[in-house]
Amino acid sequence: MEKATIRLRMSSGDAHYGGNLVDGAHMLALFGDVATELLIRHDGDEGLFLTYDSVQFKAPVYAGDFIEAEGEITEVGNSSRKMTFVARKYIKARTDISDSAADLLEEPEVVCEATGICVVQKQNQRK
Repeated sequence: MEKATIRLRMSSGDAHYGGNLVDGAHMLALFGDVATELLIRHDGDEGLFLTYDSVQFKAPVYAGDFIEAEGEITEVGNSSRKMTFVARKYIKARTDISDSAADLLEEPEVVCEATGICVVQKQNQRK
């Protein structure tokens, strides 16, 4: 099935709480972008996100962390597309050392997992 991945650094503008903690909903926004790419690849249309079946936040994300968000279409219906998502931290900000210190993690840390369903109306499916 189709897969897509995006990588980006969480900035201080992404921090929502004290201690530069990034709001967990930011991971869902990343999953939304991954889902859009998957639908374009699969159907030639952005489609719409219908629902998340499950969301589990597994570890905190802070400004300065680098995140990789990955998604995969796991089931295809007439207009529905079931997907799984995982977000991993692969570079960790080390503000305990200095403002600019960071570590490349040997094993990326899973910070969020989710499953959801998107839809592409039949008349918009071009592939």
